[in-house]
Amino acid sequence: MDWMKSGVGVPGLWVPLLPIFLLGVSQAHPIPDSSPLLQFGGQVRHRHLYTDDNQETEVHLEIRQDGTVIGTTHRSPESLLELKALKPGVIQILGVKASRFLCQQPDGTLYGSPHFDPEACSFRELLLEDGYNVYQSEVHGLPLRLPQRDSPNQAPASWGPVRFLPVPGLLHQPQELPGFLAPEPPDVGSSDPLSMVGPLQGRSPSYAS
Repeated sequence: MDWMKSGVGVPGLWVPLLPIFLLGVSQAHPIPDSSPLLQFGGQVRHRHLYTDDNQETEVHLEIRQDGTVIGTTHRSPESLLELKALKPGVIQILGVKASRFLCQQPDGTLYGSPHFDPEACSFRELLLEDGYNVYQSEVHGLPLRLPQRDSPNQAPASWGPVRFLPVPGLLHQPQELPGFLAPEPPDVGSSDPLSMVGPLQGRSPSYAS
């Protein structure tokens, strides 16, 4: 202890040790990055997959309680899907009401499974320029297709359609207060989103509802 007493009175003796002492005191854990752009895993969207390819009427992909996958004309609770990102460009699709995952057999047949199988239930999401998407089995490489209404006995490989438009859907529709009129949101699918020029001339299918 004599060397400590003698060192206290010597100016500058502890200066070289000061940075080491401060480093130990101020050391802290880094803050996790919370940017949504980096959270590829776990990103969740609620959508209705709409399509009008090679169909006389528009249809929405629907997963039923018994595991069958069909196309239905109108949106319904059974057609509300949860799209969750597994990794960049790859998603899983869950029927919200049926609690079944959309899966694909090696021949292209679609079915709803109560359990998630990475090989059968993982789909690549390919974005097209017209706002529609193509979903392709990550393992089998086959596109997601709905059976034709008038040709149910055709081989799955010849089914259609292929392109789907993810239409936003809500688990619970918000209720408007009586006597209160909310302002109309800007129409981002139009060349005149604030309606300053005139009536709509057209809109992108990406923003169809």
